[in-house]
Amino acid sequence: MEQFVTIQGEGFYSGRCAVFIRLGGCDVGCVWCDVKESWEAVSHPMVAIDEIVGSVKKHKTDFVVITGGEPTMHDISVLVDELKKNNIYVAIETAGTNPVYYGVDWVCFSPKKFKKPVSEIYPSTNELKVVVFHKSDFRWAEKHASKLTNPDAHLYLQPEWSKSSEILPLVLDYIHENPKWKLSLQTHKYINIP
Repeated sequence: MEQFVTIQGEGFYSGRCAVFIRLGGCDVGCVWCDVKESWEAVSHPMVAIDEIVGSVKKHKTDFVVITGGEPTMHDISVLVDELKKNNIYVAIETAGTNPVYYGVDWVCFSPKKFKKPVSEIYPSTNELKVVVFHKSDFRWAEKHASKLTNPDAHLYLQPEWSKSSEILPLVLDYIHENPKWKLSLQTHKYINIP
């Protein structure tokens, strides 16, 4: 769908320069999605992998985030392998609805209530990022955290942007009581960058 250089605004790598590769197609369909134009894969042109990698190499950063839509709907193995051959660190942001290619360096799993994740996502998760839209989402976040098998996985709670003023105080209180969780904010929206 698109490719651009920016600053990662969320989660563990917040603040790091990154090239985002956004793939078209989504099998989840979150009501609060801020990139609904990504949902229909056929609405976006096919781009050759060597063109994508060549464009990434024009930037000084060695960090790529593959996102969507839902990037695991596609076989990204050749893309990931080509990026890795060029010493690019590859992260993926996924709702975990399909298996993640094993060659990815960092898996940010952000489960959504609209479609159940596959069980294979839990052992490969480096970062669990739960968008909090309602206070019941805390229980839901804990349910997913309890299934993680990576003891070094990072846990993040992120207020849903449109309800941030209402939800942020609840998230902060929850983190005070449950300090294994960290706060993730969509800092790119605060500073108005892609």
